[in-house]
Amino acid sequence: MPPARSPSGSAFAGAGTTFVLLATLGFAAASTLTTLAIAEQLSLYNVLTWRYVLGSVVMVTYVGSRSHRRMPWPVAARFMLVGGGGQALFVGMALSSLQYVSVATLAFLFFTYPSWMTLVQAVRGVEPITARRVGGLLLSFGGIVVMVAGPTFAANGGSSTFALDGPALHGAALALGAAVIYGLYIPLMGWMQQSHAVSVTRAYGTIGAAICFLMLAASNRSFTTAMSPTAWGAILALTLFSTVLPSLFFLMGLIRLGPVRTASLSTVEPLLTALLGAVVLHQPLTAPVIGGGALIVAASVVLQFRRERVA
Repeated sequence: MPPARSPSGSAFAGAGTTFVLLATLGFAAASTLTTLAIAEQLSLYNVLTWRYVLGSVVMVTYVGSRSHRRMPWPVAARFMLVGGGGQALFVGMALSSLQYVSVATLAFLFFTYPSWMTLVQAVRGVEPITARRVGGLLLSFGGIVVMVAGPTFAANGGSSTFALDGPALHGAALALGAAVIYGLYIPLMGWMQQSHAVSVTRAYGTIGAAICFLMLAASNRSFTTAMSPTAWGAILALTLFSTVLPSLFFLMGLIRLGPVRTASLSTVEPLLTALLGAVVLHQPLTAPVIGGGALIVAASVVLQFRRERVA
């Protein structure tokens, strides 16, 4: 018989599930909101600078209103450097790919991160490589091939042409690179979190990301405060709905469920992202995107599926 779960354990897992699903809703909107802001003649780095600067203000205000044990400076600096720097790296890479690929393509390619995380966990000796996991990895990599090397249909005088051009490969490389980094980032942050308050570590990570993007925006002289109401609205939505709240919810779910179950619950994120891109941005969902994306999502389900032990 499978071991019975205690009420407290079920409630703990249930809360983790709710937190992860709420985070998924917010994260799914990030690419679309970023695209809307950039369309107002802004650079990506400027948009991300304001996203994380405002996010830092919200997080610090929230943390300051609550009683938390003071974190030693070396530990705080580590969360700013590793948590914030790592987040700036994979977010910057992922959203930079939107210059070359659609929101849906980015969403599905980025969602290969459970595959990379599975490999990381296997190398660490935490998760064994089984036949089921090998099958999941093959599905995931097959989805990448379908999306990147498959036929891409583009309207051209009423006809369709096969295209595998440099920009498309560049965008795919950025999206996949971000997924690899994220696959390393999740277990690392789960290990670093330990007994620290999630809101405190998230605040330091947001500050670290804000500093990174501010330096990038300053280096290419794209930082500005002169933005349209539409741009400000998109950035504010990014700050609250797609940064502060989902980041908190995700980590709160992560420490309750662990990295594998957290990734499993995030399966709906690329689907929501693709739908938002189609509805809001009017980006077409091509056959390679749908087919490759389906393989990648199926791979995530296979990789995260756990059979109950029988006593």
